[in-house]
Amino acid sequence: MSSSKPTYEIYAVKYAGPFVRPVAKVLWNMDWGKETEINYYLWIVRGNSETVIVDCGVAPSLALRMQLQGYMNPVHVLTRIGVEASQVRTVVITHIHFDHASGAELFSKATFYVQEKEFNFWMKDLVAKKPPFLMLSDPDGNPHLAKLEGTERLVFIDGDQEILPGIELLLAPGHTPGLQAVAVNTARGTAIVGSDCAHIFRNYEEEIPSCFIADMVAWMRTYEKLKSKVSSPDLLFPGHDTKMLTHYPKVAEDITRLV
Repeated sequence: MSSSKPTYEIYAVKYAGPFVRPVAKVLWNMDWGKETEINYYLWIVRGNSETVIVDCGVAPSLALRMQLQGYMNPVHVLTRIGVEASQVRTVVITHIHFDHASGAELFSKATFYVQEKEFNFWMKDLVAKKPPFLMLSDPDGNPHLAKLEGTERLVFIDGDQEILPGIELLLAPGHTPGLQAVAVNTARGTAIVGSDCAHIFRNYEEEIPSCFIADMVAWMRTYEKLKSKVSSPDLLFPGHDTKMLTHYPKVAEDITRLV
């Protein structure tokens, strides 16, 4: 991205966790018998008089049913950095898994940006009702998004597209059919909120994805694409690594500034 474009800061917002997971779940077929911890996040991209939310978290009703450990309503966590969910105008949904899209109902005035390919798979493809996909869906959140189809509050993206000066959505399939990453112009160059293109930093470093795979070949090409786009490897952020909370400057409880 051009240095002439506005620059933004990126914040990680933890809303649930930590959760103990087998390493082989977040790093495909690696370290069987070992465990690691992950968190659930959403992200804030802020600058140029804009506040863009990346992903929606989990709605309280679903969190209660799932008994999510360490859960806080994303609405409440966002207020710690002065963001009122009810006033947010722009939300990017990276992919339609429950921990990233369930909380769409919390952003009552937002326009949601999602890859059309991703939306059509989860809402209209019968394969999405098969057990491996269904276990990652939200039976309440998906219908909420589906109701917005045809309105100005749901914008379909087809491939790579700049939605604001210095903020570009990148089609990045593999984890899901139409996952999108968010490339952001920052003071340090192009940073990328990759969401679940990687669960942890090691996924990028070792080019091994998580065990939740829709298309392995596409995922490998996504790694090549994102690494060619980002200004430096340390500006490529994963979806669930606890280091995003522990290794970056804390700006409020459960919120850190990544760049």
